[in-house]
Amino acid sequence: MAENIRLEIVTPEKSVVSEDAQIVMAPGILGEFGVLTGHTPFLTTLKVGTVRYTDEKGEERAIFINGGFAEALPDRVTVLAESAERRRDIDLERAKSALERAQKRLEMEKKEEIDYLRARVALERAVHRLKVAGTRQ
Repeated sequence: MAENIRLEIVTPEKSVVSEDAQIVMAPGILGEFGVLTGHTPFLTTLKVGTVRYTDEKGEERAIFINGGFAEALPDRVTVLAESAERRRDIDLERAKSALERAQKRLEMEKKEEIDYLRARVALERAVHRLKVAGTRQ
């Protein structure tokens, strides 16, 4: 069996994940990337999305992240996220409400002047939260 790597996901407020993983997949700004033990070191910016990893027992885990940075080393992946939530910590009703609000704002784009980029980012965050929580939208 291959060695595991250490996964650390932290926000300015707290440590969200600190455990060993077989593989880590994350949403890099240039596309999704995966890290296994022995990976070449690198730094990258992350976009809103899902960090997926397989834990020591072989179970798939998913963490919602709201952008940030990642450092990959041969034995460790560190994610510094603006915010991050485990599946169990996602408030489904709040995420569904945010999705509906963002969709309404985008529909009003032609009728009223709105901050289109802000609405798109809010929509993207809500969609990813719901995906991590296991709800298809």
